[in-house]
Formats: sequence, structure tokens, C-alpha cells
Amino acid sequence: MSDFCYSCGASLHMPDFKGPLEDFCKYCVDERGDLKPREEVRQGIARFLQSWQPGVSDDEALTRAGFYMKAMPAWAA
Repeated sequence: MSDFCYSCGASLHMPDFKGPLEDFCKYCVDERGDLKPREEVRQGIARFLQSWQPGVSDDEALTRAGFYMKAMPAWAA
């Protein structure tokens, strides 16, 4: 098992993040275990970024999320 989600980087050691797949958190896969669409994951990461950086605009958060995703194994290609 990975230490972090290959899509968003969330810790997979936290029970609240555990999903149906070994390498992905429950926020990045659907109920069948399929990886959610890139844009849906990007929006989720952007919302997370804004939760601890409240002054960041929606557009800036989406841009930052896109850059962040390039470093994630699921989205690096």
C-alpha cells in the first residue's frame, strides 16, 4: 500500500481517507473504484487549497491545483 494518494497526495494512513483502491483516497475515486475525471479532482484540490489559504481566488486555486497535479503519479503523464 502507498503512503499517499497517487491522485491528490492525501495520506492513506488516515482511516477517513481510505478508499476502495490501495493507491487512491476515497475523494479521488468513485464508488466502483474508478479514478474520477481530472477536472473533478482538480476542483477538489482547489477547494482544499482554499480551505487553508482563504484569500486565494477560485482561478488561482484552480491554477495551483493544476500545477500540483502534474507532480502526482496519476496525472504526471
